[in-house]
Amino acid sequence: METDDDTKPPAAPELRSSYLEEKAFKSRTLLIFGSITDAVAADVTRRLIALDADSQAPIDILVSSPGGHLESGDAIHDIVRFISAPVHMIGTGWVGSAATHLFLAAPRERRVCLPNTRFLIHQPSGGAGGQATDIAIQAQEIVKARERIAHEIARETGKPLEEVLVDIERDRWLSAQEAVGYGLVSRIIERKTELRT
Repeated sequence: METDDDTKPPAAPELRSSYLEEKAFKSRTLLIFGSITDAVAADVTRRLIALDADSQAPIDILVSSPGGHLESGDAIHDIVRFISAPVHMIGTGWVGSAATHLFLAAPRERRVCLPNTRFLIHQPSGGAGGQATDIAIQAQEIVKARERIAHEIARETGKPLEEVLVDIERDRWLSAQEAVGYGLVSRIIERKTELRT
């Protein structure tokens, strides 16, 4: 007997996706993997607000991203600080550029990473185009963003602003151990059980 499409059970991938979504929500864990876009920022901030409304228990965010759109990273960064529930940032893989910026939203004691994580800090870049006046405006905005990012890194790591400005002039790569020394993370962990200690 045939049934309407509306009454058919969801396909296996949809069931699995729904199951994983529910498990992730219950475990209060979010993943930020891949490039940071406005769609990623909308999804992550929506989930953060929902988890914050659900409970004041800690939220864990696993970050493995080369970066992406700076303002999208800003949105996640600001919402992490806006909500009441404490957030743990856990670096894994590669945390670079705008991803490092959103990673710094959590206080240092709640910023950790797994042993093989690499970090990248550098100044913002942009593809300026259009009329000369527009290019000049875009260049000014990049300089402002550079100053803002440098101030954020300095404040969250304890490094002097002048030192940070030099460090981000070019790509600055840091291993997990170097990131601890720099102040990007508080410690390296290998097991989930170490997260709350």
